[in-house]
Amino acid sequence: MPEVTVRPATADDRPTVERLWLMFRHDLSGPLGLLPEPDGTFRSQWVDEAFTEPGWAPYLFLDTARPAGFAFVSGLTGPTRMMNSFFVVRGARRAGVGLHAVRDIVARHPGPWEIAFQEVNAPAVRFWRRIATELAGDAWREEARPVPGRPDLPPDLWISIG
Repeated sequence: MPEVTVRPATADDRPTVERLWLMFRHDLSGPLGLLPEPDGTFRSQWVDEAFTEPGWAPYLFLDTARPAGFAFVSGLTGPTRMMNSFFVVRGARRAGVGLHAVRDIVARHPGPWEIAFQEVNAPAVRFWRRIATELAGDAWREEARPVPGRPDLPPDLWISIG
């Protein structure tokens, strides 16, 4: 297991998280058939919300002080927390970084959780089902839900825990 640190992302970390966000969206662009905006960026509303809105928390994952991923959690002022976005850099995948990060983040925010991911992203499907089983045993459920305002996209899969 690499030396992984998971910590809240600060305003000083935002440029790093924004660069990781581009990698995250690029990874998703393939399975979903999405193209970047004309300026070469991807929609970044959640980056803005994670750093500015109440009830949101951005996290940065570091592997020996180098960026290895990020997560955005929302719903912190409501009854259910949501793993809004979660990304591990390809070079850090399958080394325990994601598992370590999820455990750390969920422990920081006890209570019910929801996690959305795309069925066409087979590694994410395996990862989140394994995480749900580790966190809740058999006490979790999965359902497909339409993507709000995007009838052109396949439904997201949602895991609910707690």
